[in-house]
Amino acid sequence: MGSGQATSTRVTSAVRRPNATQSSSSVLAARRLIAQRLRELRLDAGLSARALAAAAGWHESKSSRIENAKTPPSDDDLRAWCGACGADGEVEELIAASRQADEMYVEWRRVHRAGLRRTQESGIARYEATRHFRVYCSHVVPGLLQTAAYARALLASVAAFRGLPDDSEAAAQARLTRSRVLHEGDHRFAILMEESVLRYRIGDADVMSGQLDHLLTVMALPRVSLGVIPQTESRRLWPVEAFHIFDDRAVKVELLTASVNVTQPREIAQYAKGFDELAAMARYGRHAHDLIAQAHAGLT
Repeated sequence: MGSGQATSTRVTSAVRRPNATQSSSSVLAARRLIAQRLRELRLDAGLSARALAAAAGWHESKSSRIENAKTPPSDDDLRAWCGACGADGEVEELIAASRQADEMYVEWRRVHRAGLRRTQESGIARYEATRHFRVYCSHVVPGLLQTAAYARALLASVAAFRGLPDDSEAAAQARLTRSRVLHEGDHRFAILMEESVLRYRIGDADVMSGQLDHLLTVMALPRVSLGVIPQTESRRLWPVEAFHIFDDRAVKVELLTASVNVTQPREIAQYAKGFDELAAMARYGRHAHDLIAQAHAGLT
């Protein structure tokens, strides 16, 4: 294996497995590793930052921003950098690593350009491949447990807020297709939600009534553990952003503007710890049933 090939493999492997001494952000850790490799290429070529910028036709500050992970490099930037350093063999791996880092933080406006339905469909393969789901929701009923009417109402509000064409009917059906994993295959589900989720009015009273009835049905499934954290519980962990843990391989965190895909083992372990803390505060079985029934009674 030549030195160029060896170092290319090292970059890709490092992006997949950031070490624990780096930033707590998987995205920033990946970006820093790419920037570090670019700096190594420049030094190996015997170039100063100014000389590299001149060779690439840039202002010197651009080289500095890229090398210090302040500005993510485009594909063309990576080609120009490697070309200036006489390291064209590095381009393909660096572009792949950069694109992988891009996928860690994905703005909703980017993935929703083609509508909400496609986003729901794109997650089906991951759901089918996952054996152990750990899900926490603080604002809405988890997608896996949503009825068609609840999903339509929620996705219609998402489309309106983001100024998208309303394909909530098709998107809701795709979400229900994704939820077949509750009944098919070898999967286990540990699902937590705040009690407030049961009372937030998504859709009208009929929609919420149907949704709450559905929760009572789903919680009886043998592979589903549904916990509700009472509003009166003394908190050991504050309500946090909604997140899904897929086995021990990845965590998806849902923000208002973006989806954050966590793959750094240290961060996954933190989310698993947080899930355990939240699970310890939840009520299950008859107690959870009573909290759902109380929310149902509150609809009238």
